[in-house]
Order: sequence, then structure tokens, then C-alpha cells
Amino acid sequence: MKILLENIKLLVQTEDYPVLFRAGEEMSRLTNIPNAFLIIRDEIIEEFGPMEHLKDVYMDDDLLIEIDCSDRLVYPSYCDSHTHLVYPGSREKEFVDRISGLSYEEIAKRGGGILNSAKLLHEKSEQELYNSAMERVIEIIKMGTGAVEIKSGYGLNTKDELKMLRVIRWLRETTPLCIRATFLGAHAIPAEFKNRKSDYVDLVINEMIPQVAGEDLADFIDVFCDRGFFSVEDTERILMAGIKYGLKPKIHANELGKTGGVQAGVKYGAISVDHLEHMGKDEIDALKNTETMPTVLPGAAFFLNMKLSPVREMINAGLPVALASDYNPGSSPSGNMSFISSLGCIKYNMLPEEVINATTINSAYAMGISDRLGSVARGKTANLFITSEIPGIEYIPYSFGSNLIETVILNGEVQTL
Repeated sequence: MKILLENIKLLVQTEDYPVLFRAGEEMSRLTNIPNAFLIIRDEIIEEFGPMEHLKDVYMDDDLLIEIDCSDRLVYPSYCDSHTHLVYPGSREKEFVDRISGLSYEEIAKRGGGILNSAKLLHEKSEQELYNSAMERVIEIIKMGTGAVEIKSGYGLNTKDELKMLRVIRWLRETTPLCIRATFLGAHAIPAEFKNRKSDYVDLVINEMIPQVAGEDLADFIDVFCDRGFFSVEDTERILMAGIKYGLKPKIHANELGKTGGVQAGVKYGAISVDHLEHMGKDEIDALKNTETMPTVLPGAAFFLNMKLSPVREMINAGLPVALASDYNPGSSPSGNMSFISSLGCIKYNMLPEEVINATTINSAYAMGISDRLGSVARGKTANLFITSEIPGIEYIPYSFGSNLIETVILNGEVQTL
């Protein structure tokens, strides 16, 4: 099947020579083509360029669909590299607790937070978890996301962690999204291990990881390496065990303090270190010239009124930055990547070009898929969205409350959701 997008007002984030990510000053640079066309054959971007060149490449022998994109922009789909969108229920009562003055840590100590979700998840079947997660998947597809990473971590015992990961696999098999799965057994310390954290770490290492790997349920392994959760020593033990079974590290790092999580991630070759509200020169220096993607989660900082990650300092120091939604019931109950883009500009002083790179090619890299997603390049998978009539790339982050995505194409097919 062949699809022609024609009369595109602006084709965004095009690459003739694809890169895996963009860092430092390069993040402010985009190659966009005005008055453009794009040809999709089957699942692949076959050709693109200025409309005046269309006659040189256009052949209608097997063309089935023509889409007129007059006054509309075409983007590569968002890649959301950090979510927890498989969860058993909302936590709006904790939202009210925070309004009343309790901190995220205080709520966790009272049995709320992650432990609350773990208790609820234990009572849910795989079918129930799948049904609710599928609603969220459809929601984020409509909002322009074409690839998403989903973590476990609300099980906190072997049976329930495996249950979550099987639901993630089920979603991967039944939706058009590109889905990457992360095992996050070390998300919190279960109540029954309250004074026996090392025993729980042993359980993660000796029981959970082998079974996760045995069923091929995860691409990555993650640890909440932060104050009140898992130490650097715990994290290193878990990462080493995961690497032994072929799981690539990712880390929740420095959300609550400078706890060494960034350095641990770099040491063990993590594909990303995520959150990063607390960053200093040592952390920035540790990330320079590495293959680890610093990933900031603006939705969580916004929702919890947390300290903001020093994104400008990181970019000015030459680092790449990715942005992700952290879609979860407790600290970021939204997977709207257009809103994440707005927060990137409004709260972190990122340019629109930087935000586009941070939510497409760089976040694709943080999922290990930037060789096939995250930009408009020949031979890449045709995951794209077409906007409504808007003036330019500045308009999406500017109009933070509007739904400006009109058409979604995933794997070369127009989605009807």
C-alpha cells in the first residue's frame, strides 16, 4: 500500500543522514521542509521533499490514499520513553492529601503512593489491567504518541510483577504502538520487607529477574535509586543481575536528592537516567561523552510542585536531553506529550526546536529505537501525525490546552480510533 501526503505546509524533523540523538547546541536545530510531500510505502517512509520535486518521484501505480495537508504540519510521532500506564486505579485522594500539605514521601510512609497501587493491583486480573491500560493506549495514540515505554513496578512480588509484564506484552501484541517493556521490581520496598530491604533486593535478583528473563518479558531493567527507596549499592547489585540476563539498565535517579543514581547509571551503561530534579556539576560531568540519555519528566515536577531539573545547564554543557510524560496514577496522571512540550518551553526555557528533538529523536534513543523512529527519514517506520491548521512549530507548545492533532499514522496506516 502507498500513501501520499501532499501540500504539507511544513514537514518537521526531516533527516537525510539520520543521527541517533542530538546534544547541546544541535538540539536547537531542525531541518524542516515547507510546502512538502511525503510518500509512505507499506510501513516505511519511502520519499519526501519539496512539492516541486514530487513529479520526479511520484508514481501512482499502487497508490491507495492521497491526503491533502494544506495549512497543516506533519511531525514524526512522539516517543514517550518513561511511563507506568499499566496501573490498577487512580489516586486522586492522595492528590487532595498533597493539597492539604503532605509531601510525596510522607504519603508513601503512610502506605500510600506506590504501595497503594501495589495493593490494588494484587486484586486485579490481567484482563482488567489490560482493559484499563488499553483505554490509556488509545488516549495517547490520539494525542500523537507512536512509541511508548511501559514499566512494571506496582506488583512488588514475583507473581504480580510478572502479571504486569504479561499485560504489557499483550498490549504490544494487540496495538499499533511500538511498545518497550521495563522490569521495575525495585520500585518501592513492600510493607512486609519494611525492615528487611536487603532481603527484598535478594528476591528481585534471585527470583524475579530470572523469571522475567525466562519469559522474555522485558527489554530493560530499572531501579528507583533515590532517598528513602534503593541505595546506590542496592541499585548496582540489581543492575548487575539484570545485565547478566540481557536487560539493559534504566534508572529513576535524583528525583528526591543527589543520591548517586546518575553516576551509577553511567557506570553500568544505562540507556537513560530519568527524573533528574537534583543535578549538579558532578552529575553533569558524569554524563558528558557517554551513551546515557538524561531524561526529564516535566509532568511529575509540575504535578508534585517539585524542584525543576536544570535543563538549560545540561544543554549548555553539551548534553542531550529527552522529555517523557511519566504517565502514572500518583505523580503524573497524563500521557499528553504536547502538554509535556509546553512545559518544556514554559517551565524549562527550552526552544520549540529543542522540545521537538527532546520528544522525538532523543526520547526514541532513550528507548533504543532511534534507528527506526523519532524523525522523518527514508527507511524509517512511518509513525507520523498531521496537525490541524496551525501557523508553525511554535504553536503546539504555545497553545498548551488545545488538541491540535488531526490525523495519526502508525506503521504506515491511518488510525481510526
